[in-house]
Amino acid sequence: MFTQLNLAKKFNLLLIAIFFGGILLTGSAFTTILIGNAEAQVTAKALLLMQTINSVRSYTNGQVTPELAPRLETEEEFIPQTVPGYAAREVFEDLRKNPEYNEFFYKEATLNPTNPRDKSDTFETTLVNQFRGQSSLTELTGFRPTPSGNLFYIARPIPITKESCLRCHSTPEAAPKSMLATYGRENGFGWQLNEIVGAQIVSVPASEVFRNAYQSFFLLMTIAFGVFALAILLVNILLNRAVIRPLNRMVAVADQVSTGQLDVEFESNSKDEMGSLADAFNRMKLSLAMAMRMLNRTQN
Repeated sequence: MFTQLNLAKKFNLLLIAIFFGGILLTGSAFTTILIGNAEAQVTAKALLLMQTINSVRSYTNGQVTPELAPRLETEEEFIPQTVPGYAAREVFEDLRKNPEYNEFFYKEATLNPTNPRDKSDTFETTLVNQFRGQSSLTELTGFRPTPSGNLFYIARPIPITKESCLRCHSTPEAAPKSMLATYGRENGFGWQLNEIVGAQIVSVPASEVFRNAYQSFFLLMTIAFGVFALAILLVNILLNRAVIRPLNRMVAVADQVSTGQLDVEFESNSKDEMGSLADAFNRMKLSLAMAMRMLNRTQN
């Protein structure tokens, strides 16, 4: 079937195949690059938030907790502001009031927390156990499926690096009385120095990650589509003017020559291959005319 098509249709089919192949390859490359860039941008924001949170934790542990520590033995209820994790969460919730960060979520997922709010779920427990099993592992990123949609997360381990942390988490006997009064004696104990007890997890809906990527993708694909379409149009115009029309004129002249009209000429207006072909046909026509004259003389 392909061999029965004219030259213009064959070229158009070839160009269309190249067009769709180019669009698919370009789209695939754009998708990979743009999603990678989107993840990198979200990760950079998440790391900035995590660094801010860690600064808050460090400040609370170094300056706030020592000031309030004596009251933990005298107050009837535990003072949560002395806990670095509580301060971190409160600051993060305040940061979420900024539209740039209102889609982000933060959790200090802990295997055995004092506050049940911080208890790690099955997925988070898997992350914590990965950190516990690989001491060199300092960061995990990926996508987590949830009933409300996928979440992109970045997680870092929470190790116990200071003896002061064990005051509240070693044994119930060593813990402040107000803490036992508020949270009881069952949870949040048995921690050890240098042990990884949980993970800091910053997450954001995957739709937030992909939104900008998809917007950029559609913009770039529209440009690529327009460029390919323009290229096909220009190639068709050039093909029609430089090849198809000259060939059709040569076919018409060749038909006239075949009927004995040797006074017609093959037009040669260019110096390219089509011009060389026209010159060759003219020489052939001249040779044919000479041969016909010699044949007539012989017959006469």
